[in-house]
Amino acid sequence: MADVIDVINPATEEILGQVPRGTAADAHAAVAAAKAAFPAWSRTPATVRAGLLHEAANKIQAHTDELTHLLTVEEGKPWVENEEEIFWVHDTFHYYAELGRHERGRFLPPGDPDQINFVVKEPYGVVVCIVPWNFPLLLLAWKLAPALAAGNTVVIKPSEYTPLSTLRLIELGFDHFPAGVVNVVTGYGPEVGEPLVNHPDVPLIAFTGSLATGQRIAALAAPSMKKLHLELGGKDPLVVAPDVDLATAVSATAYAGLINAGQVCTSAERIYVHESIFGRFSEELADFVGKLRLGNGLDRQTDVGPMLRDSFRTKVEQVVAEAVRAGGKVLVGGGRPAHLERGFFLEPTVMVNVNHEMRLMREETFGPVLPLMPYSDFDEAIALANDTEFGLGATLLTHDARLVKRFYEGVKAGTIWINDPLTDNFAGPFGGMKMTGGGRELGQEGLDEFYEVKHVHWDVEGQLKEYWFPYGAGE
Repeated sequence: MADVIDVINPATEEILGQVPRGTAADAHAAVAAAKAAFPAWSRTPATVRAGLLHEAANKIQAHTDELTHLLTVEEGKPWVENEEEIFWVHDTFHYYAELGRHERGRFLPPGDPDQINFVVKEPYGVVVCIVPWNFPLLLLAWKLAPALAAGNTVVIKPSEYTPLSTLRLIELGFDHFPAGVVNVVTGYGPEVGEPLVNHPDVPLIAFTGSLATGQRIAALAAPSMKKLHLELGGKDPLVVAPDVDLATAVSATAYAGLINAGQVCTSAERIYVHESIFGRFSEELADFVGKLRLGNGLDRQTDVGPMLRDSFRTKVEQVVAEAVRAGGKVLVGGGRPAHLERGFFLEPTVMVNVNHEMRLMREETFGPVLPLMPYSDFDEAIALANDTEFGLGATLLTHDARLVKRFYEGVKAGTIWINDPLTDNFAGPFGGMKMTGGGRELGQEGLDEFYEVKHVHWDVEGQLKEYWFPYGAGE
């Protein structure tokens, strides 16, 4: 059995490098290092931690081009998308550097003049961050920054597909941190991830990834009652109202569904268009998507890059083929581009004649496919949007404020986008409902995920209480 893991460029299928195939012993050593560093780090003043986080952000920003290049060759997204990812990474550390020193609890009104009541937020200890491959640095930053700001130490388990960018980020950005505060172990889930989840000195696991893996983590963590911070994917709807500007709506829909070749947990994977504009919208979307440039992300003209691996591409092809056999129609795309002989490329695809009986409309596709269905009235659109086990995000394209209100009140999803899909806000919590999991990242809520809450009830005078034993003393 090889003791290293090959890292492959999905655009060229070339081996970029190798990383150690970690073991349970490596996982245990990382936890031991983090546990040893925790007492001093948790007592480090918040202002000092803030300074260290700001320094990390500045170092990351100074190496934007290097990290962008590494992300592009390792994960496959176009350069512009990875450049944006690096911006979000360093600004996430700036954001939590400041938020982490803002407050650590609150005072409460006491029940008696001689009493003081307050709430203290305390770090958990060792936090394990298990990070996916599609936004490996961004989704790490959303966990690592608040965990450190709260005073926790961290062990990172990157995806085995994209470990190089994570290792380089930590090498460049965190060499000034005390030893043991930030640790990385590369390897496979069963060999490294599960020992980390099972470790008795790990009270909190933060994970982004598939529902099946999240359920496995939850089952492993349940006997120890560990805190779980989970984001388990989605099947996000996008609803197009009849009042939209067609060209704008087409561009927004293509972006929402095809960024990172559709390999985004918040990708718009179900498109519902009002029947009055369905025909024109479908034609214009197919025309728009057919003109997108497919290729290597290092080419600054590329719009859509490769899928991560051939097995992922094959799965999407199978789902599309199933839909076609059931009556679905491909308007554009659906095949492998003839002009790209190497790489795991799949043409961006637009489909119609689909329904909710198809796997395409029920399971997370995670590929460059835009399936369109018409709806007749807005109640139907909301019902279709909610017809999923997931609840991560949902998008509405309209300028009708009445529809907006009905949509954000009626749709069960953690983020509602109106006319600006897949845009986040550092201060706005991100996370899902239903089977997506209940964790929240970004905002105050994202910081609070990494705090335990303690209530202190203090009677300053400490006098004898009339309601103590014996109960019959005053009779």
